[in-house]
Parts: sequence; structure tokens; C-alpha cells
Amino acid sequence: MKPDTGTVGGRDIEAEAGVVVSTVRRGPAELARLTGPRDAYHRTYRHAASAGLTGLLRRFWIPVWSVPPGQEAPQRMLQDPVCLIVISGDYARFYGVAPELSTTTLMGDGWAVGLVLAPAAGHAIAGPVAALNDRYVGIEEVLGADGRAVVDRVRSLMAPNPHDPAARRAAMGACEDTLRHFLPLDADGELVNALVAAVENDRELLQVAQICERFNVGERALQRLLRRRLGLTPKCLIQRRRLQEAAERLREESTTQADLAAAVGYADQSHMIRDFLHVTGTTPGQFMAAQRS
Repeated sequence: MKPDTGTVGGRDIEAEAGVVVSTVRRGPAELARLTGPRDAYHRTYRHAASAGLTGLLRRFWIPVWSVPPGQEAPQRMLQDPVCLIVISGDYARFYGVAPELSTTTLMGDGWAVGLVLAPAAGHAIAGPVAALNDRYVGIEEVLGADGRAVVDRVRSLMAPNPHDPAARRAAMGACEDTLRHFLPLDADGELVNALVAAVENDRELLQVAQICERFNVGERALQRLLRRRLGLTPKCLIQRRRLQEAAERLREESTTQADLAAAVGYADQSHMIRDFLHVTGTTPGQFMAAQRS
């Protein structure tokens, strides 16, 4: 059993780079996966949240892995700007936002039920989340008795056969029932969801001033809101979206670094390269070469 508090640097989750076996369109987290192309040690089932819970829950991912003895399957991820809930056979945790790259090393056999929360959900469930950036706590610390109950339920359903579709559906239903207690969102929560969606989906939003103008909010008020509700700055949101898009382009096509920088909204390639290296630990050129090796 692993401890219930710690840092994200070597965390056991985010096995999100496996085979896509559902029909759910890949979201930013999948687009930003940084795992090498030869990773074949696990399968990931992805499912959309129920319609009535989209304000709290983006999607589920359920990885099931079997890594041969003596081998490891590293996973590298530039995560969505959201909190996560992860329940496995060994641990059950609430994760704060990871501002930069997180790395997971899978070993042995295992499974997990992961919930990618909506941006507003972290604060709704756990209160101010800045203190949880790059950290996790046990689910019971934020959900109390409801947390203990949902963990027991999910484990009883998943342990016999985590590949069973009926077991996965029932486990997801148990998680959604627990989250319904946090609806409806307040006005700030709705605004945070809308702000993040706009930054993620509109490539023309390249400046904090543009966000302020679109949502009729002052820059200082925007900074305070996102710091309180996400633990991030508006600039960090924009940078993350740019780098996620850059990683996807590097996987899908051959391009020069100058063309890549222009495509994702950087004024010069040196700035893009610095950001990519700082956040992911590798240069765009190294990342592209690894994808084609």
C-alpha cells in the first residue's frame, strides 16, 4: 500500500496513452500524451461523463496494465488544467492540478478508475486547490464517508475482471452518484468552466487581455479567480494549450520548428522551444525524433 500523501513526480496514475477502445473523441489530455509509440503494455478504456454531470466531470479513463516482470512502462503526460480522482486496488486519491509534466511508471499488473474532473470541480469538492498543485491526498480527506463508500464499491466491482464492460459501467455509475452531491455549481464555477473551455478551443485566444475582453472581467479579478479555483494563472492556461497542440502536431506531421511555433501562436521559435523544454523536459526536435524512431 502506498502512502496517501505525496508529490506527483512519480505518481502511479495517468496511464492514458494506451489503445483508445471507446468512441469518445480525444480530449486535450490524450492529445498531449508524451509516451513513446512502442508502449503496448496496457489498454485504456475511455468513456464520456453522463450529460447531467459535464459541469463536474469531463470523462473517465480506465487503464488496465500487465507489464512483464523486470520491465517498466513509463507514461509522460501534460495534464488537463483540472483535478483528478483515481481509485485503484491499492490506493484512492484526489490529485491537484499538475502545472507541468508528470511521469508515471507502470509495473506489474493493475487497474485504475480515473476521473478527469471539470475545471470547476476541484474547488467544489476540495475548496481552494492551489495548495494541492503537484500533490495528492487520500479521497477520504476530501469526500469523507462518501469517499470510503465509493472506493469499496469500485474495488468490489473492478477486481474480478477490470476488462468487463458491465463492471466498468457500474463503477463509473458509483463515482457519478458520489459527485452529484456537488451540483449545482455556483456562478464562479460556471465561469471557470467557460474560461478554460474558451482557451482550450479557440486558437485565437493568445493574450490574457483577450480573455478579459471576451468575458468582461478585469485582469486582476481574472487572476484571483483562476488562482483560487485552479491554482493556475491565465498565462499558464494559454501556454498549456499551445504546448499540447505542439505535441500533437509533432506526433502527426513533419514540420520545422519555425512553422510549428507560428502554428501554435508563438511570435518566435526560440520562445516556443524554451517553453516546450521547460514543461516537457525535451525539445520539440527530440520529441519528434522519438515519435518516429
